[in-house]
Amino acid sequence: MKQGTIQQIIGPVVDVLFKEEPPKIFSALTVKNGENELTLEVQQHLGGKVARCIAMGGTDGLARGAEVHDTGKPITVPVGKETLGHIFDVLGRPIDGTKEIKTKKEYPIHREAPEFTDQSTKTEVFETGIKVIDLICPFVKGGKVGLFGGAGVGKTVIVMELIHNIGKVHGGASVFAGVGERTREGNDLYREMKESGVMDKTTMVFGQMNEPPGNRARVALTGLCMAEYFRDEEGKDVLLFIDNVFRFTQAGSEVSALLGRIPSAVGYQPTLATEMGELQERITSTHKGSITSVQAIYVPADDLTDPAPATTFGHLDSTVVLARSLVELGIYPAVDPLDSNSTILDPKILGEEHYKVTRGVQEVLQRYKDLQDIIAILGVEELSPEDKLLVSRARKIQRFLSQPFSVAEAFTGQEGKYVPLKETIKGFKEILEGKHDKKSESAFYMKGGIEDVKESDEEKKS
Repeated sequence: MKQGTIQQIIGPVVDVLFKEEPPKIFSALTVKNGENELTLEVQQHLGGKVARCIAMGGTDGLARGAEVHDTGKPITVPVGKETLGHIFDVLGRPIDGTKEIKTKKEYPIHREAPEFTDQSTKTEVFETGIKVIDLICPFVKGGKVGLFGGAGVGKTVIVMELIHNIGKVHGGASVFAGVGERTREGNDLYREMKESGVMDKTTMVFGQMNEPPGNRARVALTGLCMAEYFRDEEGKDVLLFIDNVFRFTQAGSEVSALLGRIPSAVGYQPTLATEMGELQERITSTHKGSITSVQAIYVPADDLTDPAPATTFGHLDSTVVLARSLVELGIYPAVDPLDSNSTILDPKILGEEHYKVTRGVQEVLQRYKDLQDIIAILGVEELSPEDKLLVSRARKIQRFLSQPFSVAEAFTGQEGKYVPLKETIKGFKEILEGKHDKKSESAFYMKGGIEDVKESDEEKKS
């Protein structure tokens, strides 16, 4: 194996001088750092037999002249059934207190996307049990879903609820990649999933915000290659959750300047689109199985035109946009029904009834939005009778789009509800048809199906 010595260290970036040709790009190198072994990944060849690498851990204590060994292969991680129920770091080492997990196979984290001829073109709806998502921006089986929102609007809670619903109803394998988010949330999620019995169908991979940028820039790929095993070798429908894709971009940006690249727009790395493409192109359905991915995407300063969220938009089948204005009204999940959309919002795929109800709901809400300036100046009383009725229905729809979540039971004190798609369509159709015009708005708030609304309204009357 090739050997080299450390020439310089700049934060997470390490330059290694080799006696002969340096190892290939993406090769994994190892170096002793005190008691521990540190892994480096080759990023660039600088000429003069020098390889510039990113460290997959802290570089404190490393010294110039330290001996570096080439492993002769990229970073590889264990894959297989044995990984279910465990938590791993970026290098595939268990971090949940279990000893080394023996698997029959290991995959390199850098792999080619499936060939076009192997990819599936079938379009199926994926039911989530969350009303606003199933109605307004239905998920595609084997598609990519983005959850967009600023800080504190509920992205992680929706991801947790989806894992809960899908683990119980769907029964496939799930992989959760925690990329640069809070360790506390990761710990809460792990305990939550253990208690609800979903953990034995889930593999978790974490590179949280306290870790060096090298880990955060690669942990999404580690999670993805574990999901690819279940799709390609076992023919399963896999769910891949990434929380948060923005941190993947952010880590790349932190490393990019240190690698000597000239920054692009807003200071992001010039390779932003390429890096995002390499990750997203691998998340797809093949004839063997599918990977459906749900990606939480932090939007810096609520600006959807920022290059990081804007680059991600082009890869998605469904976009779920979370709005701060709905959080202020206390409507959770705070999904904006006018900004969120899906590529399968088509009567040929969803069926005529679902499509008409969705468009009807959006039409009523859009008209309500248009009338809000008039209401603010003149008040509701000055509206025509038709508009008054429309506003009343819109406010009921808005409240009916809220829903109690199982993972938030401890905070809300309300039992979580899973609402089947048929129930969702039926409920909104009845509101649009005016069957519930006499009911109060509060009867629709934080309810599951329309039957719950009827029950609570009857209780109030009695």
